[in-house]
Amino acid sequence: MTHFQLTAAPVDLAAQRAALRDPRSGGFCAFEGWVRDENEGRAVSGLEYEAYAPLAISEGERILDEAMQRYGVTAASAVHRVGDLKVGDLAVWIGVSAPHRDEAFRACRYIIDEIKQRLPIWKKEHYLDGDTAWVACTHIGHAHAGHSHAHEPAAR
Repeated sequence: MTHFQLTAAPVDLAAQRAALRDPRSGGFCAFEGWVRDENEGRAVSGLEYEAYAPLAISEGERILDEAMQRYGVTAASAVHRVGDLKVGDLAVWIGVSAPHRDEAFRACRYIIDEIKQRLPIWKKEHYLDGDTAWVACTHIGHAHAGHSHAHEPAAR
């Protein structure tokens, strides 16, 4: 079963949540990343995402498998949009079900952080002034308390 998806279509949130239901799970956590109207002081009109799909999908699956093993979750899924998105559109969705809430929260955070670090997905911002720019899809250097990896640089 594929747990990580790239899609140009809007995400069916009800179907995503339903796929993670499991009688062994008492906790569910989801993260939604939306296109915002500003970045670093510039007014944004929309985004364009591009991905190297074969690698993004295989690495996305690897990240989900790692989260399931590391945090003992029952199920995990992630969807990242590609193509043109407008302000307010859902860009990325992650869902995790687990026996308890702590595992679900921790796994969800791990998944989004690793997606941002490891996947070959590129973001081009379109600004209200007509300009465009490719911007980093990562947050290198922002390690989180209780969430560290050997390959992450230390927080400054």
